[in-house]
Amino acid sequence: MAEAAAAAQATAAAQATAAAQATAAAQATAAAQATAAAQAGACAVEPRLVVNGRTRELGEVGGHVTLLEWLRGSGLTGCKEGCAEGECGACAVLVAREDGPGRTRWMAINACLVPAAAFDQQEVVTAEGLGRPGQLHPVQREMAERGGSQCGYCTPGFICSMAAEYYRPGRRPAAGQDGSGQDGSGQDGSGQDGSGAPDGAGTTATGQHYQAPNGSGISATGDGESGWNGAGAGDGEHGANGFDLHALSGNLCRCTGYRPIRDAAYALGQPDEEDPFAARLAEPAPGPAATATSNAQGRYVRPASLAEALELLAVHPDARLVAGSTDWGVELNIRGARAELTIGIERIAELREFSVGPGRIDIGAALSLSEIEARLAGRVPLLDQMFPQFASRLIRNGATLGGNLGTASPIGDTPPALLALDATLVLASVEGEREVLLADYFTGYRQSVKRPDELIKTIRIPLPVAPVTAFHKIAKRRFDDISSVAVAYALKLDDDQRVASVRIGLGGVAATPLRAMAAEEALRGRPWTRDTVAAAAEELARAGTPMSDHRASEAYRIAMLRNSLPKFYAETQEEARPR
Repeated sequence: MAEAAAAAQATAAAQATAAAQATAAAQATAAAQATAAAQAGACAVEPRLVVNGRTRELGEVGGHVTLLEWLRGSGLTGCKEGCAEGECGACAVLVAREDGPGRTRWMAINACLVPAAAFDQQEVVTAEGLGRPGQLHPVQREMAERGGSQCGYCTPGFICSMAAEYYRPGRRPAAGQDGSGQDGSGQDGSGQDGSGAPDGAGTTATGQHYQAPNGSGISATGDGESGWNGAGAGDGEHGANGFDLHALSGNLCRCTGYRPIRDAAYALGQPDEEDPFAARLAEPAPGPAATATSNAQGRYVRPASLAEALELLAVHPDARLVAGSTDWGVELNIRGARAELTIGIERIAELREFSVGPGRIDIGAALSLSEIEARLAGRVPLLDQMFPQFASRLIRNGATLGGNLGTASPIGDTPPALLALDATLVLASVEGEREVLLADYFTGYRQSVKRPDELIKTIRIPLPVAPVTAFHKIAKRRFDDISSVAVAYALKLDDDQRVASVRIGLGGVAATPLRAMAAEEALRGRPWTRDTVAAAAEELARAGTPMSDHRASEAYRIAMLRNSLPKFYAETQEEARPR
């Protein structure tokens, strides 16, 4: 009996031990699965989005099906593929984005570039969703009545870009206008008489002086307000109804000659009180959602936090990081590139922080350029000059500083400006963070000191910024083009008009963006005179190792470098003149 009892006790103990081991194993497995799920950013529900007010399942789109492909595959064929690289705007759609706490803003983007998976739990509106036959949206009605559409291929994209500007918070008519772009004088309120010719060169319709030849944000009213509000009249780029034509800078039309499109834009009034899209602005925007989806071509993961993204990147250092996808989308569409794992980082909170302190400005790497422009609110004039020349509003609504710097392209527009501002980058990995001077970041053609397991977290600009700045971009087109040469200046003069400090950033003239150190040295401590500038211009002409390609010849690039500094000098003299 005693032996039987002992055996029973031993058996029970063994069973208890086995149960405990099984429980521990199950707990370990659950922990591993939880960790894997966190690393993968797995979502609690199937990926879906709201399109034109209707919730739709995304399906297994992976990281390579673009939003345009998905929309057209879903029967929404108004948006078109024209160029597949974000230059024509035929694919433009509206997306709901945060505009401060509890508010939404309608933003127009290029659907041909962005992964459909990035819109999990988001809201999208296409041209079909704005209006319908017999009940056209005001933008659609004005385009139809004023002949803004001919072949119609690009029209849905124009409609969406125009609608984003129509609903832009702060868009308001100029004084004396009725809100519809009409001033009662027979003119369209834009300083135009319908012939397409301005009513006076160098002055607004009210006779006030203006300077806005490059869309740099100088108000047409001459009152110093930012052109972002578009409240001025008569400069040919802002309507009296507050419409900013730069909202359409990424939309191309090969039929109309643009005047009817401009007329339609300038004829728009303010949204009605019962307009559902206007009412949506007062409600919160959709929040970010952790997402995981895959198909035969690869996986797409949007982690819930920066820590999860860094853990994932540590395990998969060859993963493709995607925010606005304005560069990677071109690789997908034109070159057929594919990545086994795509990590979406555009909605990670830690990468979207923005702060202004006593000694610096910190800009999150995943903030779009349009968001940065709005949040800076004129604090960095050099960037204010650069922003309008960076591609188009459609691109800037998605493009990020982190992406523009992460590619390490020698022809990006932001590196020269940030070099002139003496910016630094905060690089993050699972091992921690480190700060790198941008001047030391680039190491070769599309190469940098950033390790494969690191990402750019923050762009840091020291304060105060130089008081005299300029950004010169030489390209074949005024807007929506790639630089042949880009030069950025940040200058400070002392009380004796000597150069106290100067930084010159260059792009398009070497395998990397770079500082023009020799030209800076030729200026530093010397009087800011034409002779000093002429001598330094020769040093600037010798900067870098310019080459000949389809954008410009070596000789042309050298000539542009040589001419840029005297142009900057002339600009500073013009600014110093009393008005």
